[in-house]
Amino acid sequence: MNGLYTILLLILSNVFMTLAWYGHLKLSETGVSRTWPLLAVIAFSWGIAFFEYCCQVPANRLGFEGNGGPFSLVQLKVVQECISLVVFAVIANIMFQGQHLQWNHILAFVFIVLAVYLVFMK
Repeated sequence: MNGLYTILLLILSNVFMTLAWYGHLKLSETGVSRTWPLLAVIAFSWGIAFFEYCCQVPANRLGFEGNGGPFSLVQLKVVQECISLVVFAVIANIMFQGQHLQWNHILAFVFIVLAVYLVFMK
């Protein structure tokens, strides 16, 4: 069960992370934050990133084999990176509809999924 909770928390964490890192770009594009000073944009992103850490830290604690979870440290990191890219691709296509995935982007994602497979090999 810790593995499932870890994956769900990592997905949620990466939703917050992607919104923190790229959401301000959409706000600027729509004119909402275009006049905000850089420090205000940073504070806004940090406010969102707080929730990322509220999910990421428990995910790592639950998932790490040293705490009774199913994943090694390397496995946790590779799974997190894979989830991060999938979440980014989905959110980017929703928020920035002019950005399209090209064949090389899809191939890169395939290689990352292959990395997940390789890191779980015994």
